[in-house]
Amino acid sequence: MKRKLISSGSTFEEKIGYSRAVVQGNWIFVSGTTGYDYETMTISDDIVEQTEQCLKNIKKTLEEADASLSDVVRVTYILPDAKKFEQCWPVLKKYFGKIKPAATMFSGGLADENMKIEIQVTALRE
Repeated sequence: MKRKLISSGSTFEEKIGYSRAVVQGNWIFVSGTTGYDYETMTISDDIVEQTEQCLKNIKKTLEEADASLSDVVRVTYILPDAKKFEQCWPVLKKYFGKIKPAATMFSGGLADENMKIEIQVTALRE
């Protein structure tokens, strides 16, 4: 099984020393992904827009791994303010409503005060 590393080109990956995703066999481990638009390195102030951008970033990463959101088996949501999680639900349902991966949400500080949500997924290609 050859290991494949996927990068988004984010400066964070180089500075910290990690990959956006690691593909090992049929497994894809996508790092915690924030609402940054990696092309412009900008981030919205709105948690709902950040959630949408997180999932767009994750979708793109999975496609680079020859997978899709339908392959996601586990998702973890991290928010600095747990009270804002409900605002994200419509976006999460849009992307995961039919997939229904195992999920966990917890509250914790993120690397940048502009980040309002971080999402990590594990996928299994069939």
